[in-house]
Amino acid sequence: MVKDIQVLNEKETRGGFGEGILEAGRRNPNVVALTADLAGSLKLQAFIKEFPDRFVQCGIAEANMIGVAAGMTIGGKIPYTTTFANFSTGRVYDQIRQSVAYSGKNVKICASHAGLTLGEDGATHQILEDIGMMKMVPGMTVIVPCDFNQTKAATIAIADYEGPVYLRFGRPKWPNFTAEDQDFQIGKAQILNEGTDITLFACGHLVWKCVEAGRILEEKGYSVELINIHTIKPLDEAAVIKSITKTGCAVTAEEHNVLGGLEIPSPR
Repeated sequence: MVKDIQVLNEKETRGGFGEGILEAGRRNPNVVALTADLAGSLKLQAFIKEFPDRFVQCGIAEANMIGVAAGMTIGGKIPYTTTFANFSTGRVYDQIRQSVAYSGKNVKICASHAGLTLGEDGATHQILEDIGMMKMVPGMTVIVPCDFNQTKAATIAIADYEGPVYLRFGRPKWPNFTAEDQDFQIGKAQILNEGTDITLFACGHLVWKCVEAGRILEEKGYSVELINIHTIKPLDEAAVIKSITKTGCAVTAEEHNVLGGLEIPSPR
């Protein structure tokens, strides 16, 4: 039951990224980190300490950072670019489209402080269109993990994935409830609870909100199926259609504009 999903602790998803890139760097000497003056906010301190020669401070020049990253892939490097989600996408969309996606460069665009939970940083630093923007870029994989442990696992997994990736996570401390030793599979939906009356599809921070909503629904007598769509693109259509066909009722929850984000197809 949904009520059996337990919080292990509360941690920032960006902290999961920090630990994940450090581990990815230990496993693969081609992993390099770039930032646009936000090494602290993206939790890169441990990576920089251990691999100072594999870190590039690009300054507040996000477009240049994407261009540098694209060039580094030609030499076999696996660059992880880091800044806030707004600046990772809206400010550099042309560079992503032309320098990364057009030629399928192996750049990992890692974006923190996404969505409304950025809160106190204000509207100029928020973005609610980034998932849609990245989904529409040909060849781009889009991943939105739900907690610290999953963000860490996803950060490690994308190093072995060939091709451009947009990895989106957040700023605040958030319930951490998925397994520490999980096997993160890109493009494979995570079924957190099986049910027969209603399916809750969610991504990112809103997965935990759906856990809370699921508990309320269970108290009202509904059988809830809860699915974490951590990979927005490619979407696990088989899992989605199987669940909707079973329950006949679907609700999606995402920290994003309703247009262009986590879209669920009708059963065929």
